[in-house]
This record gives sequence, structure tokens and C-alpha cells, in this order.
Amino acid sequence: MNPQLLELVNAAASGKRPHFFGDADVDRLLAIVWAMAGELAVTRERLDTLERLLAERAVVQRMDIDAYRPDPQAARERGEWQMEYVARLLRVLQQELDALRAASGEGGRGRTTSD
Repeated sequence: MNPQLLELVNAAASGKRPHFFGDADVDRLLAIVWAMAGELAVTRERLDTLERLLAERAVVQRMDIDAYRPDPQAARERGEWQMEYVARLLRVLQQELDALRAASGEGGRGRTTSD
């Protein structure tokens, strides 16, 4: 995974995170769901555009897309993308963990030996 990208994805905004519900866990879950919904909406729109353009120009039909199986390199690239995607979705949890560690003097990111 690209370390610079991961750092950028996990960059925290200044100020406190707003809370809308009485339970902070619900706020965290809602932040994850909205991040996922945004990612999915953009992806779906782009996919629809590509499928329509390809079919309109008789380059590839939708059934060809359904039948596609990735080669090892494509599978590797997809796996890397999926890891980065999950990091973006779980960013709210990582930021809170980082803040807790900073407050307790642990510092550092990622897993500790006690995790």
C-alpha cells in the first residue's frame, strides 16, 4: 500500500468530530456508512458511463464485462485498491485510535505488540 496515500487518507481535520447521536459508536458507524455510500455512488456512476460508452461504440458488451476474470497482476492491483478502500472507510476509527494513543503518550500508528 502506498504510505503517502494512507497518510493522506487518515489525515484528521482540525477540531472535534461532531456528534449527532447520544452514542458515539453510532456516530462512528454512520461516518463509515456515509464514506462507503459516497465511494459507491461515484463508482457506480463511472461504471455506468464506461459500460454505456463501450457498448455504444461496440467495443465491449456488458456480458463481456460480466464474464471477465482478472489475471494475477490485475488481481494484485485490485487487492491493493481494496486495502486502501477499507482504510478510507475505517478512517474515523483510525483517527480516534491515533488520538487515544497520542493522549496516553503511546504515539505511533498501527498495531502495537499488545494488539
